[in-house]
Amino acid sequence: MILRKNPKYSLKLKYKKNIELGLVIALALLIVIFQGWKKFEQEAKKQEKVNIKIEVEEIPQTEQTKRPPAPSRPAIPIESENEDIDEDETIESTEINLDELPPPPPPPEEDIDESATIFVAYDEAPQPIGGFAAIQRNLVYPEIARKAGVEGRVVVNCLIDEKGSVIRTNILKSLGNNGCDEAAVAAIKSVKWKPAKQRDKPVKVWIGIPVVFKLK
Repeated sequence: MILRKNPKYSLKLKYKKNIELGLVIALALLIVIFQGWKKFEQEAKKQEKVNIKIEVEEIPQTEQTKRPPAPSRPAIPIESENEDIDEDETIESTEINLDELPPPPPPPEEDIDESATIFVAYDEAPQPIGGFAAIQRNLVYPEIARKAGVEGRVVVNCLIDEKGSVIRTNILKSLGNNGCDEAAVAAIKSVKWKPAKQRDKPVKVWIGIPVVFKLK
């Protein structure tokens, strides 16, 4: 009796062997690739070199400065028990009688500023004879202010009496310590004034007068 092989059985056996062979080949390839990659990584690591330079600096030695000695304590006078000390070296006791002292001087009289007095109403304001242009014509420009190029306006508060005379002045607006304030006051006092009038009667009033300093 002759036994015949089943073709289906032979195909399964052949397929199984092919799978096993493929797995062995794949495993061998993975081992080869892994070993090659490991060698490549080791070579790459060997090529990396880092240059490190270490420099040593000399540290200067610290010098300790000597502190000055502490000042000596002041001598404390001690009463001596020796009775042979000269009289010139002793201090005689002095007694002050406060009743014999002169009384203190009286306080100085306060300078009353007349500019702070009550405003006097008037019907006609005081006017300079020749107009305010006469004040500007009589103005002498200080040489210091001229050389420094100082320009501006000085406002002078003037007290003009019933006769038209400027009897008191003070500066409301100054141009500094360059002679302009004094020149403005001199120019105002160089002209005669018409006094202010209240119900046709001359009165003494304060008035602010601007004086202009301008270089030509």
